[in-house]
Amino acid sequence: MSDTAYRQRRGEIQTYFDSTAVEAWKRFATEAPLGRIRATVRAGRARMRALMLSRLPNDLSGWRILDAGCGTGAMSVELARRGANVLGIDLAPEIIRFANETLPEDIGPGSITFAAGDMLSRNHGEFDAVVAMDSLIHYRMADSVIAVGSLAQRANRCIVFTFAPSTPLLSAMHTVGLLFPRGDRAPSIVPVRPERIRAALDGRLAGSGWHTGHTERVSSGFYKSQMMELARS
Repeated sequence: MSDTAYRQRRGEIQTYFDSTAVEAWKRFATEAPLGRIRATVRAGRARMRALMLSRLPNDLSGWRILDAGCGTGAMSVELARRGANVLGIDLAPEIIRFANETLPEDIGPGSITFAAGDMLSRNHGEFDAVVAMDSLIHYRMADSVIAVGSLAQRANRCIVFTFAPSTPLLSAMHTVGLLFPRGDRAPSIVPVRPERIRAALDGRLAGSGWHTGHTERVSSGFYKSQMMELARS
Protein backbone atom coordinates (compact mmCIF):
# COMPACT_ATOMS: atom_id res chain seq x y z
CA MET A 1 0.00 0.00 0.00
CA SER A 2 1.45 3.38 -0.96
CA ASP A 3 1.60 5.33 2.30
CA THR A 4 1.11 8.61 0.46
CA ALA A 5 -1.88 7.32 -1.53
CA TYR A 6 -3.40 5.75 1.57
CA ARG A 7 -3.07 8.93 3.60
CA GLN A 8 -4.55 11.00 0.78
CA ARG A 9 -7.55 8.68 0.44
CA ARG A 10 -7.93 8.53 4.21
CA GLY A 11 -7.99 12.32 4.31
CA GLU A 12 -10.72 12.48 1.68
CA ILE A 13 -12.84 10.01 3.62
CA GLN A 14 -12.31 11.86 6.89
CA THR A 15 -13.37 15.16 5.31
CA TYR A 16 -16.53 13.59 3.92
CA PHE A 17 -17.66 11.91 7.13
CA ASP A 18 -16.56 14.69 9.48
CA SER A 19 -18.09 17.63 7.67
CA THR A 20 -19.89 17.12 4.38
CA ALA A 21 -22.27 14.35 5.46
CA VAL A 22 -21.97 14.16 9.23
CA GLU A 23 -25.58 15.20 9.88
CA ALA A 24 -26.91 12.73 7.31
CA TRP A 25 -24.95 9.89 8.90
CA LYS A 26 -26.13 10.84 12.37
CA ARG A 27 -29.69 10.36 11.12
CA PHE A 28 -28.86 6.77 10.15
CA ALA A 29 -28.21 6.09 13.82
CA THR A 30 -31.64 7.29 14.94
CA GLU A 31 -35.24 6.52 14.10
CA ALA A 32 -35.58 9.81 12.22
CA PRO A 33 -37.53 9.56 8.96
CA LEU A 34 -35.40 9.11 5.87
CA GLY A 35 -35.98 9.47 2.17
CA ARG A 36 -36.50 6.35 0.04
CA ILE A 37 -32.85 5.91 -0.93
CA ARG A 38 -31.43 6.39 2.53
CA ALA A 39 -34.12 4.20 4.07
CA THR A 40 -32.89 1.25 1.98
CA VAL A 41 -29.34 1.99 3.12
CA ARG A 42 -30.37 2.09 6.80
CA ALA A 43 -32.20 -1.23 6.44
CA GLY A 44 -29.29 -2.80 4.58
CA ARG A 45 -26.76 -1.68 7.16
CA ALA A 46 -28.89 -3.18 9.94
CA ARG A 47 -29.03 -6.49 8.08
CA MET A 48 -25.29 -6.47 7.46
CA ARG A 49 -24.56 -5.68 11.09
CA ALA A 50 -26.72 -8.64 12.18
CA LEU A 51 -25.00 -10.90 9.63
CA MET A 52 -21.54 -9.96 10.84
CA LEU A 53 -22.54 -10.47 14.47
CA SER A 54 -23.88 -13.92 13.58
CA ARG A 55 -20.34 -14.99 12.68
CA LEU A 56 -19.14 -14.31 16.24
CA PRO A 57 -19.95 -16.25 19.44
CA ASN A 58 -22.89 -15.09 21.51
CA ASP A 59 -20.62 -15.01 24.56
CA LEU A 60 -17.64 -12.74 23.96
CA SER A 61 -16.62 -12.42 27.60
CA GLY A 62 -12.92 -11.65 27.84
CA TRP A 63 -12.56 -10.86 24.13
CA ARG A 64 -10.89 -7.63 23.04
CA ILE A 65 -12.40 -6.52 19.73
CA LEU A 66 -11.49 -3.74 17.33
CA ASP A 67 -14.48 -2.13 15.63
CA ALA A 68 -12.54 -0.68 12.71
CA GLY A 69 -14.45 2.22 11.22
CA CYS A 70 -17.04 2.12 14.01
CA GLY A 71 -19.12 5.08 12.82
CA THR A 72 -21.81 5.96 15.34
CA GLY A 73 -21.12 2.83 17.37
CA ALA A 74 -24.05 0.49 16.77
CA MET A 75 -21.81 -2.55 16.21
CA SER A 76 -19.69 -1.70 19.25
CA VAL A 77 -22.77 -1.64 21.48
CA GLU A 78 -23.91 -5.08 20.34
CA LEU A 79 -20.43 -6.52 20.88
CA ALA A 80 -20.24 -5.05 24.39
CA ARG A 81 -23.63 -6.53 25.22
CA ARG A 82 -22.11 -9.93 24.45
CA GLY A 83 -19.34 -9.21 26.96
CA ALA A 84 -16.56 -7.90 24.70
CA ASN A 85 -14.16 -5.10 25.54
CA VAL A 86 -14.45 -2.98 22.41
CA LEU A 87 -12.20 -0.33 20.93
CA GLY A 88 -14.19 1.62 18.34
CA ILE A 89 -11.98 3.60 15.95
CA ASP A 90 -13.17 6.02 13.31
CA LEU A 91 -11.40 8.66 11.23
CA ALA A 92 -13.99 11.35 11.90
CA PRO A 93 -13.75 13.10 15.30
CA GLU A 94 -17.28 14.48 14.96
CA ILE A 95 -18.71 11.00 14.44
CA ILE A 96 -16.78 9.75 17.48
CA ARG A 97 -18.12 12.67 19.50
CA PHE A 98 -21.65 11.70 18.46
CA ALA A 99 -20.99 8.02 19.32
CA ASN A 100 -19.90 8.98 22.83
CA GLU A 101 -22.83 11.35 23.33
CA THR A 102 -25.41 8.76 22.26
CA LEU A 103 -23.86 5.72 23.93
CA PRO A 104 -26.72 3.94 25.73
CA GLU A 105 -26.47 3.37 29.46
CA ASP A 106 -27.11 -0.34 29.01
CA ILE A 107 -24.15 -1.84 27.18
CA GLY A 108 -24.21 -5.08 29.13
CA PRO A 109 -21.17 -6.70 30.75
CA GLY A 110 -18.62 -5.45 28.24
CA SER A 111 -16.95 -2.08 27.77
CA ILE A 112 -16.51 0.42 24.94
CA THR A 113 -13.82 2.99 24.24
CA PHE A 114 -14.36 5.25 21.22
CA ALA A 115 -11.44 7.13 19.69
CA ALA A 116 -10.73 9.05 16.50
CA GLY A 117 -7.79 7.77 14.52
CA ASP A 118 -6.44 5.32 11.97
CA MET A 119 -7.88 1.83 12.27
CA LEU A 120 -4.56 0.38 11.05
CA SER A 121 -2.41 1.99 13.73
CA ARG A 122 -0.31 -0.55 15.59
CA ASN A 123 -0.66 1.61 18.69
CA HIS A 124 -4.08 0.05 19.25
CA GLY A 125 -2.44 -3.22 20.30
CA GLU A 126 -3.67 -6.76 19.71
CA PHE A 127 -7.21 -8.13 19.53
CA ASP A 128 -9.08 -11.39 19.65
CA ALA A 129 -11.21 -10.25 16.72
CA VAL A 130 -11.63 -7.39 14.28
CA VAL A 131 -14.84 -6.24 12.63
CA ALA A 132 -14.72 -3.74 9.76
CA MET A 133 -18.14 -2.91 8.36
CA ASP A 134 -18.03 -0.87 5.15
CA SER A 135 -14.77 0.79 6.21
CA LEU A 136 -12.65 -0.56 3.34
CA ILE A 137 -15.10 0.02 0.50
CA HIS A 138 -13.50 3.31 -0.61
CA TYR A 139 -10.03 1.81 -1.15
CA ARG A 140 -8.64 -0.05 -4.15
CA MET A 141 -8.74 -3.82 -3.80
CA ALA A 142 -4.96 -4.07 -3.51
CA ASP A 143 -4.94 -1.56 -0.67
CA SER A 144 -7.87 -3.30 1.06
CA VAL A 145 -6.02 -6.63 0.90
CA ILE A 146 -2.93 -5.05 2.46
CA ALA A 147 -5.10 -3.44 5.13
CA VAL A 148 -6.73 -6.76 6.05
CA GLY A 149 -3.31 -8.35 6.12
CA SER A 150 -2.13 -5.66 8.51
CA LEU A 151 -5.12 -6.25 10.78
CA ALA A 152 -4.46 -10.02 10.68
CA GLN A 153 -1.05 -9.42 12.23
CA ARG A 154 -2.79 -8.06 15.35
CA ALA A 155 -5.80 -10.39 15.56
CA ASN A 156 -5.79 -13.79 17.22
CA ARG A 157 -9.10 -15.45 16.32
CA CYS A 158 -11.12 -13.95 13.48
CA ILE A 159 -11.70 -10.98 11.22
CA VAL A 160 -15.05 -10.11 9.70
CA PHE A 161 -15.09 -7.34 7.09
CA THR A 162 -17.12 -6.13 4.14
CA PHE A 163 -16.44 -4.99 0.61
CA ALA A 164 -18.56 -3.63 -2.21
CA PRO A 165 -19.34 -6.58 -4.54
CA SER A 166 -18.88 -5.93 -8.23
CA THR A 167 -22.20 -6.27 -10.01
CA PRO A 168 -23.35 -4.54 -13.21
CA LEU A 169 -25.96 -2.53 -11.32
CA LEU A 170 -23.63 -1.48 -8.50
CA SER A 171 -20.87 -0.53 -10.90
CA ALA A 172 -23.29 1.58 -12.93
CA MET A 173 -24.70 3.25 -9.81
CA HIS A 174 -21.28 4.33 -8.65
CA THR A 175 -20.18 5.37 -12.10
CA VAL A 176 -23.02 7.85 -12.44
CA GLY A 177 -23.01 8.79 -8.76
CA LEU A 178 -26.54 7.84 -7.79
CA LEU A 179 -25.89 6.41 -4.34
CA PHE A 180 -26.35 9.77 -2.59
CA PRO A 181 -27.57 13.17 -3.74
CA ARG A 182 -24.88 15.40 -5.23
CA GLY A 183 -24.62 17.65 -2.18
CA ASP A 184 -23.29 14.94 0.12
CA ARG A 185 -22.02 12.26 -2.23
CA ALA A 186 -19.48 9.92 -0.66
CA PRO A 187 -15.98 9.37 -2.01
CA SER A 188 -16.19 6.80 -4.77
CA ILE A 189 -16.74 3.20 -3.73
CA VAL A 190 -14.59 0.56 -5.43
CA PRO A 191 -16.58 -2.55 -6.43
CA VAL A 192 -14.65 -5.82 -6.14
CA ARG A 193 -15.28 -9.28 -7.55
CA PRO A 194 -15.60 -11.69 -4.59
CA GLU A 195 -13.45 -14.38 -6.18
CA ARG A 196 -10.68 -11.86 -6.84
CA ILE A 197 -10.45 -10.54 -3.30
CA ARG A 198 -10.61 -14.07 -1.89
CA ALA A 199 -7.75 -15.21 -4.12
CA ALA A 200 -5.72 -12.10 -3.30
CA LEU A 201 -6.21 -12.56 0.44
CA ASP A 202 -5.42 -16.28 0.34
CA GLY A 203 -2.24 -15.46 -1.53
CA ARG A 204 -1.16 -12.71 0.83
CA LEU A 205 -1.98 -14.71 3.96
CA ALA A 206 -0.49 -18.01 2.78
CA GLY A 207 1.56 -19.61 5.53
CA SER A 208 0.27 -17.23 8.20
CA GLY A 209 -2.34 -19.60 9.61
CA TRP A 210 -5.19 -17.42 8.30
CA HIS A 211 -7.67 -18.47 5.63
CA THR A 212 -10.75 -16.92 4.07
CA GLY A 213 -14.07 -18.46 5.04
CA HIS A 214 -17.77 -17.76 4.71
CA THR A 215 -18.89 -14.88 2.49
CA GLU A 216 -22.42 -13.57 2.09
CA ARG A 217 -24.08 -10.60 0.39
CA VAL A 218 -26.70 -8.17 1.64
CA SER A 219 -28.80 -6.30 -0.92
CA SER A 220 -31.32 -3.73 0.21
CA GLY A 221 -32.30 -1.32 -2.51
CA PHE A 222 -29.37 1.04 -2.90
CA TYR A 223 -27.29 -0.77 -0.27
CA LYS A 224 -25.20 -3.66 -1.55
CA SER A 225 -22.34 -5.01 0.53
CA GLN A 226 -20.65 -8.38 0.97
CA MET A 227 -19.26 -9.87 4.16
CA MET A 228 -16.22 -12.10 4.27
CA GLU A 229 -14.64 -13.73 7.28
CA LEU A 230 -11.09 -14.80 7.97
CA ALA A 231 -10.22 -17.41 10.59
CA ARG A 232 -7.11 -19.10 11.87
CA SER A 233 -6.49 -22.70 10.84
